[in-house]
Amino acid sequence: MKRTPQGNRAVDRSPDSLSPTEDHKALISRSRRSFLGKISTGAAATMAAGVLGSAPAALAQSSKSSAAGTAALPAASNARVAQAFALRLARATADSLVPVPPHTTNGDENRYSDHSGSYSKPLLQDDICLVNPAAWASFKKALKSGKNSDFEAIILGGTRTLNGPQSSYSFDLACLDSVQFGNAPASGDPNSPPIVPPFDKVASAAYGTQLIEMYWASMLRDVAFTDFGSNATAQAAAAELTAAQDYRGPRDGNGNVTTDLLFRGAFQGETIGPYMSQLMITPCAYGSQLLDMQTITYLPGIDYMTDTTTFLQAQNGIDNGIRNQADPVRRYLHDARGMAAYTHVDVLYQGYFTALMVLGTLKAPPNPGNPYVGSKTQNGFDTFGGPDFAASVGEVAARALHKVWYQKWLVHLTHRPEWGGGLVHQVLSGNGSKVQAHPNANVLNCQAVAHSFSKYGTYLLAQTFPEGSPNHPSYPTGHGTVAGACITILKFFFDGNYVIPNPLVPSSDGLSLVPYTGPDAGQITVNTELNKLARNVSFGHGVGAGIHWRTDTDYSMLLGEAMAISYLQDKAQTYHEKFTVSLTKLDGTVVTISNE
Repeated sequence: MKRTPQGNRAVDRSPDSLSPTEDHKALISRSRRSFLGKISTGAAATMAAGVLGSAPAALAQSSKSSAAGTAALPAASNARVAQAFALRLARATADSLVPVPPHTTNGDENRYSDHSGSYSKPLLQDDICLVNPAAWASFKKALKSGKNSDFEAIILGGTRTLNGPQSSYSFDLACLDSVQFGNAPASGDPNSPPIVPPFDKVASAAYGTQLIEMYWASMLRDVAFTDFGSNATAQAAAAELTAAQDYRGPRDGNGNVTTDLLFRGAFQGETIGPYMSQLMITPCAYGSQLLDMQTITYLPGIDYMTDTTTFLQAQNGIDNGIRNQADPVRRYLHDARGMAAYTHVDVLYQGYFTALMVLGTLKAPPNPGNPYVGSKTQNGFDTFGGPDFAASVGEVAARALHKVWYQKWLVHLTHRPEWGGGLVHQVLSGNGSKVQAHPNANVLNCQAVAHSFSKYGTYLLAQTFPEGSPNHPSYPTGHGTVAGACITILKFFFDGNYVIPNPLVPSSDGLSLVPYTGPDAGQITVNTELNKLARNVSFGHGVGAGIHWRTDTDYSMLLGEAMAISYLQDKAQTYHEKFTVSLTKLDGTVVTISNE
């Protein structure tokens, strides 16, 4: 599939394309007429309503200053300034013509008047999975108005605060706006899956199956991924998930969930090779510093929020002083607890910046579409070179957060898995009458919950962190959206088909790396390991830690990928070098970015 950026040739950016005397206002006037000529007055009004109609009033209010800013355009005496302005206008015009998709929720917020099906941590809670009505009203008032004074008036239950809700209103000047991603395929790719569909309803079998997986994951945190095949708990997990028709993880050719497939993803290449991506474990050079890739993890066997007191403290945002206990021995990432510890404190794009270092150490070749491939006189540097590679990873990560925060706070308000465990506990402990939202019978009667209860004495979902999840809604996930965006950037710059030499796998105790000799060793490529890297980080932060659902990662990776492609389509027009770059998406289809 080839997606050619709109407006590619709106401006010829060669240094001599504009004479110094060309009238700047005339150039801008042509660009504006070109845009306005494509839409009628009615269509323009419809487009504005579509962009702002489903969003809180705060977005509509904030649009006033932007609209006023287009009334008068500054004069410019420099031809390059005129080019730059025309280029910005052309790209903004192209982006503004992309339709706004529907933003569809699962309906649980309206379905349960006690809000037991929605996210409300760390608002004041009256009971397990029962938010205080006044606290909820203050929360919703702030989200609707977007006013800082309303956010400051939200009624919390403790000292922990909401995590950046106002950033959900942020705009972006380098790609499609947050509102242009939703329950529809990616722009220009009608055959792709919806980017952000509604989350599963609490009462659905699909929700129950996701929660079953979460309970099994909580009991396998300290088992090395390489030991799943001989572990009785992993075998029981694989058997129960095999029988679950709504399970959305990968299966083998016979329809079975094997122990090797547990907690893996279904995107292209994710089931090839060992569980851990080569880009997370291979030692590398960070400039003159050497990174051995060993990490600080947490001591095994210590989980949290398995009693009602600490559970309710966490939901209220009360800091009870309990902290994770660090393992004094540094280890390679090899189990879910290690991955959870890594993502508990990582710089959000750390895994992908490190992956860039690994790819450099491995001397992975650039994408064949890089315009400097084959040049005898030049090399890329701040464009199509090392500084461009590194800076783009960080830049796209920040923009990805804008997109996912919009979905989290202003659309879905999906509760965390720990809350789902609270609902299970309320029902199975005889307190189901206290909450309106009841999970499906499949999770209430599953082996996973029974195993967890036999260990902890409650039906709550054991957590890796004392505080449980961060104080923002679950779906989609920030780590997953950043993951999808950053690996797309790296695919743009590197040859995705390059086979990684001498693959490695961590030992069962994480103290060493040994050669991976599986029959699929020759199939381990940059693309497979980037896709796997995104899953490792997002699942390590989510399913492994107990704080995100499987589909949080699935759709967040797609959201990040779609956002990064939009970013690259706009960024392509800023390069002087002419190029055509192709990269393989998560679903295995190919997208082309070009300015030719």
